[in-house]
Amino acid sequence: MVSYSSWNGKRMHANGDLITGYLKNKLNFKGFVISDWEGIDRITSPPHSNYTYSVLASVLAGIDMVMVPNNYKEFINDLTYLVKNNFIPMERIDDAVSRILRVKFTMGLFENPLADFSLVNEVGSQAHRDIAREAVRKSLVLLKNGKRTDEPMLPLPKMSSKVLVAGSHADNLGYQCGGWTIGWQGFSGNQNTTGTTILNGIKSAIDPTSDVTYNENPNTEFIKSNNFSYAIVIVGEHPYTEMFGDSSNLTIADPGPSVITNVCSQIKCVVVIISGRPVVIEPYMSAIDALVAAWLPGTEGQGVADVLFGDHEFTGKLPRTWFRTVDQLPMNIGDLHYDPLFPFGFGLTTKSVIDRSISSGAIGTPSVAVVLGLVVIGFCLSQRLKHRGNKKYEFIQGEGQEMVGVGGSLHR
Repeated sequence: MVSYSSWNGKRMHANGDLITGYLKNKLNFKGFVISDWEGIDRITSPPHSNYTYSVLASVLAGIDMVMVPNNYKEFINDLTYLVKNNFIPMERIDDAVSRILRVKFTMGLFENPLADFSLVNEVGSQAHRDIAREAVRKSLVLLKNGKRTDEPMLPLPKMSSKVLVAGSHADNLGYQCGGWTIGWQGFSGNQNTTGTTILNGIKSAIDPTSDVTYNENPNTEFIKSNNFSYAIVIVGEHPYTEMFGDSSNLTIADPGPSVITNVCSQIKCVVVIISGRPVVIEPYMSAIDALVAAWLPGTEGQGVADVLFGDHEFTGKLPRTWFRTVDQLPMNIGDLHYDPLFPFGFGLTTKSVIDRSISSGAIGTPSVAVVLGLVVIGFCLSQRLKHRGNKKYEFIQGEGQEMVGVGGSLHR
């Protein structure tokens, strides 16, 4: 598919040098080239101001299939006129049709024209969600971890008296997923798809004795009066697609900036940014204790909590430069005056709670008592079963009742 963009001032939908000269001839591409939605209309400015020319330029450039969502009769009439009057040679039409048919024959569409539904039940399966959750964990980028390098804030403690979760993106699957989700421009809320919000992921990860309070936009009085241990602020962009995402300021959606300021000025906070790109964050850096770029994590918000609380480590790196101000844009690594907030490839790392315990020796002498205790319990159970004759017993461990020993302590 050809993009809406231009290259060296020439619209891609009319760029025969790249579509035919490079893609089809030099790279020997045997498939077919399709336009974007009303893409040929944008060859002219304003769009559709000379549609006959747009049809001529795009087809001669090498576009084989044209996406015409509305004015298809106009397209058919213009193309027919251009072919009949030898503006577009019949050989070009034959080439386009041959390419389209070749792909259809290769795919077996003439023998099996309908989709194969045998795997439809796998869509949204738990196995797929587990992979998506893993992808979330590995894509998160830790940009700041503590106001002092020797006092990291992450991973967060699971056992705390009171935790504040704030921000418009904490409990919103639509915001987590971004554009092209269910609808073209995405959606807001939790009604249109199934999944786990980051808020619910936090509640699931944290110790059940800890109190999690969610307030989307708390004021300073609320924060001061509740004696929170720490806060997790989750803010970012609203969903967008294509030109609806064009922005000259690249700021976090309101009231995100004020939420960061109100919360992080009062208590220790980690800020999680939900966005499809770097956004303006430098003005708040001094107040923020820890900063995470979560991009668009999709439906599996539990993956964010997995890393925040140390069940898994931070490993992600920035796939692009994070600017200080929009005045620096465009900015690319290697520029003469390359002065980003965070450079390309940046990303702090952490160890999981278990790895940290092992490396620090926390799982050592104290946990020996735990291990010995479990051995004694197991031995006693085995002896009791021996005296029960030949009856068979099955021990079923209930959901959420795993026994985990960390740092010499035992938790359910």
